[in-house]
Amino acid sequence: MTQPPNLYHSLDDLPPSARGSLLAIGNFDGVHLGHQAVIENARAEADAGNHPLGVMLFNPHPRQFFAPDAPAFRLTRLPTRARLLAGLGVDFTLALPFDTNMANCTADEFIDRILIGALNISGVSIGHDFHFGKGRQGTPDMLQQRGAAAGFDVFITSAVVQADGQTPYSSSAIRALLRDAKVREAATLMGHDWIIEGTVQHGDKRGRTIGFPTANMELGDYLQPAFGVYAARAEILSGPLQGQVHDGVANLGLRPTVGGTAPRLETHLFDFSGDLYDAELGVALTDFIRAEQKFDGIDALKAQIARDSQAARDIFAKSAKSVTQS
Repeated sequence: MTQPPNLYHSLDDLPPSARGSLLAIGNFDGVHLGHQAVIENARAEADAGNHPLGVMLFNPHPRQFFAPDAPAFRLTRLPTRARLLAGLGVDFTLALPFDTNMANCTADEFIDRILIGALNISGVSIGHDFHFGKGRQGTPDMLQQRGAAAGFDVFITSAVVQADGQTPYSSSAIRALLRDAKVREAATLMGHDWIIEGTVQHGDKRGRTIGFPTANMELGDYLQPAFGVYAARAEILSGPLQGQVHDGVANLGLRPTVGGTAPRLETHLFDFSGDLYDAELGVALTDFIRAEQKFDGIDALKAQIARDSQAARDIFAKSAKSVTQS
């Protein structure tokens, strides 16, 4: 997957201009509206002090490191997050490797060795529930005390709540909505559609033989949402067709009619002609159409795909009409 130019994977890779930055720290999985509020506050503080704004996160997610056999839960991969964060005004994203050494790094060591020694930060922006260091012993209060002594500022963003005035935005809530096929509700919490990015792979080419060629992508370490058929909008992220955006219909699941065994995203792009093999694609699942099901044969499957395609076209036509009228 193409790496954005503002994404770095180690302290050694960072340019000298990153030193003295104001740093927002967190995992930012999904870059949802709560995360965006943290970044907005951090951007304002960075601008006030004329400092670069960086984001520090960890890869893999600490939860994945400590429970590697747990079900996949990722909402956004690193390149996606870096692009979304750059769109919010972040100058660079640093994805520190979370390994045994990092897991054993105490809160004080993290501050002394990384924040002060390696980065010479001007300030830190965190959420109200941020914890860090071995055993999660580092707290916002402790970070403020160390910052006051060492000469860097600590900015803490309170919980950002939804329209009900009580429920905080959270990645966990978004994951639950996606598992329940509520992609529109998830997009409302994220502030953008949920996007699956990946490389288009060679499949069994069955789709083109029945008139519905598909761009096939493995789900990998993404969260497994509700299996089924979705209206989808795909952006071509690499190759000669980079930048093109196409509406389509996507099946996400095990393909029980043809005997699939691993989750796969198969996206049929409307009115598209071209070679997407090995290109990178970002597929936004915009609306849930139906649950995945097994059909009696290829003809029944073909007829259903035609109905699903029309349903997706109708969804996009209605959306476009609504935008025009507003």
